[in-house]
Amino acid sequence: MIKILIADDHAIVREGLKQILAETPDMIVADEASNGQEVIAKVEKSDFDVVLLDISMPGRNGIEVLKQLKADRPRVSVLILSMYSEEQYAMRALRAGASGYLTKESAPDELIDAIRRVSQGRKYISPSVAEKLAVNLEPGTDKAPHEILSDREYQVMCMIASGKTIKEIGDELKLSVKTISTYRSRILEKLDLRNNAALTHYAIQNRLVE
Repeated sequence: MIKILIADDHAIVREGLKQILAETPDMIVADEASNGQEVIAKVEKSDFDVVLLDISMPGRNGIEVLKQLKADRPRVSVLILSMYSEEQYAMRALRAGASGYLTKESAPDELIDAIRRVSQGRKYISPSVAEKLAVNLEPGTDKAPHEILSDREYQVMCMIASGKTIKEIGDELKLSVKTISTYRSRILEKLDLRNNAALTHYAIQNRLVE
């Protein structure tokens, strides 16, 4: 029996996942969590085979939680389930220790297949992510400028590029407007961009936003 912890801040998403997994005889949803701190606390207290982790949660984001989980419990398999496209976060999640990355648009059969695979200690990635990994391994491959951003800077960049205001981003991430403004300044400096319009253009050009 594969013991699963579902971590998502939306109750409706957790319920939907529980319904899908309830029909799968070799899996059991042992617990659920609605924020990063809860995930870390529950994984410390109980043994899970797979953590289904949403990348976008209030407070600490999924990548930060993932890194903490892998530091505390290296053997736990973490499958990222995200509304963001693979172009945005898959590579970062895999580098941070995720066993796989799925978008929330994936079919239930694909989710079940992914859970089974990562529970056996294997990786689950789509053909497009596999291709990106192969390209990155080629000698002499130059990193894109956004690769130098920290995980939080990268998250803020994607949110700005998708049209969210500094205040909206602060509310969603539970951070102050001043902190988000500081991140924005750092991002513009690192990418050598002048303003939000240039940042949005860069993100669209690099397929980081839809």
